[in-house]
Amino acid sequence: MSSRSVVVHPTAADLGRATAARVLLRLIDLQSVRRPLHLVLTGGTVGIDVLAQIDVSALREAVDWTGVHLWWGDERFLPDSDPERNETQARAALIDRLPIPPEHVHPMPAAGAAADPEGAAAQYATTLASYAPGGAGVPAFDVVLLGVGPDGHLASLFPGDPALDVDDRTVVGVRHSPKPPPERVTLTYPALAQARELWFVAAGEGKAQAVGRALRGDDLHRTPSAGVAGREQTRWLLDLAAAGRTEP
Repeated sequence: MSSRSVVVHPTAADLGRATAARVLLRLIDLQSVRRPLHLVLTGGTVGIDVLAQIDVSALREAVDWTGVHLWWGDERFLPDSDPERNETQARAALIDRLPIPPEHVHPMPAAGAAADPEGAAAQYATTLASYAPGGAGVPAFDVVLLGVGPDGHLASLFPGDPALDVDDRTVVGVRHSPKPPPERVTLTYPALAQARELWFVAAGEGKAQAVGRALRGDDLHRTPSAGVAGREQTRWLLDLAAAGRTEP
């Protein structure tokens, strides 16, 4: 049975350090029972800070990174190495200094490698399926890191977007994101729902209303982060400001 926990840290800096330690400890523990492991990364200020904190943690050396695959929950459909791409920021914060096989890093296709967001989505879906057990469509993600937007979005699944109702694809292109850039690629609910553990990580007062709505089980079309849970565990990792308001 899936369980849910909420952990509140005093500040955003504390949240970043603690989440980094949680990620590393979880990978270390899981490597004692299975491999390879599949970790899904997120972007945004907090998501990239978590990666930067992993980079400087002494626990980093205890992970066998040759047994870890890295994926992304969403990506901005921009040219390769564009500084606004989640991949570019993640490489600078951590990945370029990890002893991880290059073929274990699975970025979403950039503009140029695919003609449009839909093409990039199709390519990424094929890659995911190649690592999926028994035709599941995606690997059994061990941990998925997700941010939460002030509007309640997760990955690039925004309130009112048709992608919220997609149930026959694991990855879709987004054409009209309300947050720039407008073109993106994102995992869908069916893909995220395969995660063993989903970790929502959010900081700042601007996230508090959305976090409150999600924790109360709001309609996913209004608050997309309310629409999915991990198969084994859903963690809400917050700073005090993000946890501070509960009104709708």
